[in-house]
Amino acid sequence: MPSSPYLQEITPENLETAIGLRVRPDQEHLVDPVMKSLAEAFVHPGVAWPRLICDDGEAVGFLMAFFDIDWTGERTDFRSGLWRLNIADGRQGRGYGRFAVRSVADEIRRRGGTRLTTTWHPGPDGPTGFYRALGFRPTGETSGSQTVGVLELG
Repeated sequence: MPSSPYLQEITPENLETAIGLRVRPDQEHLVDPVMKSLAEAFVHPGVAWPRLICDDGEAVGFLMAFFDIDWTGERTDFRSGLWRLNIADGRQGRGYGRFAVRSVADEIRRRGGTRLTTTWHPGPDGPTGFYRALGFRPTGETSGSQTVGVLELG
């Protein structure tokens, strides 16, 4: 019987596993390492939602989501979305990224949200095609050098 992916909270027992996750070497410039994500989660308690992506008892990726953050700092634009997505080297192309996005979308819906925001590194080596295939559309905004995209969940 095939297994199904699931999310797991980061705990003292799986911290080293999370830290040890690595994307392909040619993708390291596209996404920050898990260690940085966990440091950001530590300094943004209640905002960051870090999770391991597991399948058949093995960690295959990492995601970090955010919920209802004040995107512009002007208290007029609150957003929820995918902050970070790291699929382990050798594990891409198996649906784990799609599962991660679907899981974050489900959590946003559960919290009453209707839109999922994310950012990605543009360019030929970036994940633009992945996000566009899932239905994300660029908003025309950037966050640093990254493209801001939105997926309507309605």
